[in-house]
Amino acid sequence: MADIIQLLPDHVANQIAAGEVVQRPASVVKELLENAIDADATSIQLLIKEAGKTLIQVSDNGKGMSETDARLSFERHATSKIKLAEDLFQLKTKGFRGEALASIAAIAHVDLKSKQEDTEVGTEIKINGTKVELQQPCVTPKGTVVSVKNLFFNIPARRNFLKSDAVELRHIIDEFQRVALAHPQIAFSLHHNGNELFQLPSSNHRQRIVNVFGGKTNEKLVPVEEETEILKVDGFVGKPEFAKRTKGEQFFFVNDRFIKSPYLNHAVTAAFEGLLKDKTYPSYFLYLTIDPKRIDINIHPTKTEIKFDDEHALYAILRSAIKHSLGQFNVAPVLDFDRDANLDTPYNYSGKQATSPVIEVDRSFNPFESESKFTSKSSGGNAKSNYQSSSYAKKNEGSWEALYTASGLNSEHESNFSNVEFESEEVTGSLFDDDKKTESGNTFQLQKKFIISSLKSGLLVIDQHRAHTRILYEDLLKSITVKAAISQQLLFPLVLQFSQQETAMLKELKDSLVQTGFVFERIDTHEVEIKGIPNLISESEVSILLDQLLSDFENEIPESGFTQTDLLAKSLAKSMAIKTGAVLDKVEQIAIVNGLFACKEPNVTPSNRRVFTTLSADDLEKKFM
Repeated sequence: MADIIQLLPDHVANQIAAGEVVQRPASVVKELLENAIDADATSIQLLIKEAGKTLIQVSDNGKGMSETDARLSFERHATSKIKLAEDLFQLKTKGFRGEALASIAAIAHVDLKSKQEDTEVGTEIKINGTKVELQQPCVTPKGTVVSVKNLFFNIPARRNFLKSDAVELRHIIDEFQRVALAHPQIAFSLHHNGNELFQLPSSNHRQRIVNVFGGKTNEKLVPVEEETEILKVDGFVGKPEFAKRTKGEQFFFVNDRFIKSPYLNHAVTAAFEGLLKDKTYPSYFLYLTIDPKRIDINIHPTKTEIKFDDEHALYAILRSAIKHSLGQFNVAPVLDFDRDANLDTPYNYSGKQATSPVIEVDRSFNPFESESKFTSKSSGGNAKSNYQSSSYAKKNEGSWEALYTASGLNSEHESNFSNVEFESEEVTGSLFDDDKKTESGNTFQLQKKFIISSLKSGLLVIDQHRAHTRILYEDLLKSITVKAAISQQLLFPLVLQFSQQETAMLKELKDSLVQTGFVFERIDTHEVEIKGIPNLISESEVSILLDQLLSDFENEIPESGFTQTDLLAKSLAKSMAIKTGAVLDKVEQIAIVNGLFACKEPNVTPSNRRVFTTLSADDLEKKFM
């Protein structure tokens, strides 16, 4: 029988390796940025066109490469970072496998220009699909410029699997932020299609976080600092009141390398126990420094997972460090049950010197004269003249009797409290329109979750949240596509803070949100001003609703306008619908029943979950058998 095992050609092996290293344009960005950092660059520029599908260019002012090194950098398993297998456990650099440039060159057109400081000219290399087409001297500044064009040009199947530009750009920004946050001493910039997205000067960790996520982030941060023999923890956590419904602003860096660790994330969450609202997540930017010998970073192709030799100790140290910081900065409650808050020094009096008390005596005070005044008043004498002649009486003109005299509420005029009106709780919108409110039907609410209604054949049980979600979903689809919804104007515009990526997403959704009832005054880089909101939500719910909306779009960015409209309607309906635990009166219960069965698909929610069920008389009979 003939031999069937054979060696793969180099270009096929490179393409297979590229499948592990380069999954999307963001993978190329990560590898090139890390190479620039390893070259000791102090300024790195990233230029993107069409979300990296057309061009990814990284320019740095690092050490550069010689002519020989520039050529060898595109060979497989060629690296300057390690020489022995033991070096894998003493890594202090980023790229070390020697496959990044070789894999990228196998599936794209690559142009590299590099120059060292002590040389007069640099080197230029052009590679198309592993084939070196050009290598020549060139004029270029100190450092390296790598241009990757037409990604996956020779693998059409992989290119077809790429998502829309919005999705791919989001992944590129995520990788850019992770690298930029880990290295605040390096200046970074990011341009996409000629537009500047980020311009980050050299700074410290706190300033880099503020530059990336907006100026309002500064007031949300609580510093964390702890150093032990095992681990050094440095960084910041967000205050509990600023916790979000998304997990976006959660970053772990181990030896300046971004990682994902559910175990350490649980340690942070445990430190916030009792301080967070339900279904909210704290923000954190934590930098862990540990001996490279105690970790293994070579367990995952993307190097975002790390194996620790003693995870339990890291868990305990991280949790206690965060709890200590929250308590030190008065974020966590003080466990002193005997402390009286009334004895705390007011803010305005802190630092003031104590003054001796001064006793003032009114030597003209005559208690008998005051008593005679009251006597003369009750007997109908000239009480007013006697009252004003006393200095003590002058000080008591505003006594409690004068309050009732001035208001006309004395013994001669009894008060009628039946006409007193009390200010009611502000209601910014009704749950249902007036034309949907009917008094017909027989319903009642069970456990503040289900609406029970009678049928000829038995009972109808409706989940109130899911039913209202279906009603709002179809109404919102109609508003977005057919007729704009009614908006309620705010007396004072609402100003909300978002990150640069979130405001970019809001700009894309602005037209659709306007159709649902939102009125935007302006959308800046990190700030959004709203002067009108849908009639069904209150002003306090706007921030929560938009956070949930952005979270849904971040996790499932649609490919087309139709799916974008559908996802927008789903997200808004889920956020605006009444929740389990809400008490509904008869009118609202009947409105939900009637509104549900007026829908086109009343059986399921927009996410295909069951809305109602029926119990027939036979089912009830069986319960008694």
